This record gives sequence, C-alpha cells and structure tokens, in this order.
Amino acid sequence: MAKKKNFDTVAIHAGQAFDPTTGAVIPPIYQTSTYVQESIGNLRGGYEYSRGGNPTRNSLETLLAALEGGKHGLSFASGLAAEDTLLRAILKPGDHIVLGNDVYGGTHRLIERVHGSSGVRNTTVDLSDLRAVEKAIIAGETKILWIETPSNPLMKISDIAELADIGHRAGIVVVVDNTFASPALQNPLSLGADVVVHSTTKYLGGHSDVLGGALIINDDELAEKVTFLQFAVGPVSAPLDAWLTVRGIKTLSVRMDRHCSNAQAIAEFLDAHAAVETVYYPGLPAHPGHELAKQQMSGFGGMIALSFKGGAKAARKFCESTHLFQLAESLGGVESLVNYPAEMTHASVRGTELEVADNIVRLSVGIEDVADLIADLEAALPRK
Repeated sequence: MAKKKNFDTVAIHAGQAFDPTTGAVIPPIYQTSTYVQESIGNLRGGYEYSRGGNPTRNSLETLLAALEGGKHGLSFASGLAAEDTLLRAILKPGDHIVLGNDVYGGTHRLIERVHGSSGVRNTTVDLSDLRAVEKAIIAGETKILWIETPSNPLMKISDIAELADIGHRAGIVVVVDNTFASPALQNPLSLGADVVVHSTTKYLGGHSDVLGGALIINDDELAEKVTFLQFAVGPVSAPLDAWLTVRGIKTLSVRMDRHCSNAQAIAEFLDAHAAVETVYYPGLPAHPGHELAKQQMSGFGGMIALSFKGGAKAARKFCESTHLFQLAESLGGVESLVNYPAEMTHASVRGTELEVADNIVRLSVGIEDVADLIADLEAALPRK
C-alpha cells in the first residue's frame, strides 16, 4: 500500500500529472469551450462541453479534494457561487439554516435576501454557545448548520467537532467555511464536517489575481446533486482561473508559514499599543479561542482585527493612512491589505445582529518583511 503523501507534496502533485503528449511538467490550460467527438455520443475522455467538464478545472477539483481529505472537489466562479449552489442542492422553501452571528456579510446577504425571498429562513447565533446552537435548531426544519472559523472579521473560533456532533444528532448538514484558515492550517472534514467551502480567491489563489470558489464534499448523494447544479446552472470556474488557482496552491504551505509568523508579530505589536482597544487574533493567549485554535488548527492564520479607543474617526483615519497595507476589499494575497468592515465587506449587514462596530479595522497580513509592515502600521497609528 502506497504511503500517504504529506500536505506539501499533495499541494504540488495532486491532479498534476505531466502532459503525456509533450512531457510538459505543468499541465496545459485547456482554453476551449467544446470538444470534437469521435462519433455521436462517443466522447474523448468524457469531455463534451466545458460547462460540464474541462481538464484544467478537473485537475483543480482533484487537487481541492486531496487538500481537504475529501472525496469530491468542485470548483466555481466565486465563493458565493459555490455557496449558492450548495444551498440550492440542500434547501427548499420553508427550510431553515442556523449560522454564526458574525459570518461574512456576503454569506448572510445570500442566505437572508436571495434565498430568504424564496422562503428559506435563518437564525444567527453565537456558535461558541453550544446550548444556544442546540436551541436554535428546529427539528425537521433546520437543514444546515453553517460554521465559519476563524470568523470574518472578529476571528471567533468555533469548535468544529462539537458543532458537527450537535448537527449530526439533529440530522442536518454541517458546513464549514474554511477560507480564513485554508487547508494548510485546518481540515474540517477530519473534525466531522460534511462540506467545506472556500473562496479560492483568497489564500488558495493567494495572489489577488483570480476569482473562484470551491466545495469539498464526502457524501456521494449530495455531491451528485451539487455536480448536477454546477452543470445545469453553470457557475463554473473558467480554465485560466482554475489554472491560476492551481499555481497558487503549489506555494500555499510556505505562504501560510509567513502569513502566520508576520501576523503573530503584528498582533503582539498592536496589542501593546496605547491607541488600540482590542486585538482580535487567536494567536494571542488572551484571545478566548486561543486554546481551541491550538487544538484544531496548525497555525493561527494571517488575519487580524483591531478596535480603536478613538472610535470610528480613529479607525477611518488609520485605514486611509497606511501605505504598505493598501485599502481594499478581499484578503489572503501575498500583499497586505487594510479593510474597514462597517462600510466595506460588512456594509450589507448594517442594522442587523451581524453589524460590525465602526471602530473595527481588519488587516490581511501579507508576506512582506515584517519590520516594514510594523513600521507602516506604527506611522499610521494615532500618536495619543
């Protein structure tokens, strides 16, 4: 029996056999919409039309499944396209979802406003309160428990194994958004989750040059439903996007090492600064999820949130004063970004339980020299 390969090896080789025609080490981009058939219904390699299948996308899907230790990987045009397809596969009007009260604003918007308009209901709850989660589940009506850990933007850590146990006792599908951690740091399927969601735009792609999403599923029946919708609705990733994502994944592990070490140093610097009220980073011992993160993650990630004692005015001025930390949406690239959630990533949840305080700033810590990053932050921080 062949020895199971370690993560770094899998990230480089899974689904990446060399091109048999030329011997090219890197498989080519199959930039095609359709395929010549040998005869009517006799397809070459099973390929007919690229909405249904494309060798470049399929290589990424094989890689995604291998990274998360799952049976089925599916690649989509964006993270929200992946989420929408999963929701369509599981839910019908009148069904109910339980999700964290600090999920990504786009996920909540999709569930509340898009699927909500067709009769899907949701309850948001603090996922660290296991009893509250149990109480929020409606027997026979709740179909999904949606977990995001670490959460966006407040870096809450949820106990995947405990929540999966609660979900399975209730007979519901347990979904984990693993975007912030990436499979280099956390593998939710091994902790009991049924489905893993990624915005591959973020750490998997890693270079802020591609849009994509992914689902990794172990259940054959659910995977068949999602695969049908992927074909029938068409939210697939394009060949070039799939190829760029594969290229990014090859360096995922080494990038995550630097993201983590840089973020730890920056979190400790910010935690000691007089202008900062709170630093939200699971690598700090004072973080309420620190011990749990140590158990279910192999690193604390590259995302930090901080609140300012000076309120919204101080937070906004800080966001507009950094240089290496560029003011932008998104996260997970090699370059450092700063974000003001109240009016950017989480603007859609203003006035709801998920509203982000206006003194909160989110940092996506890149892989630049950490001394330069700290100097950039120090120059932008309030002097008093």
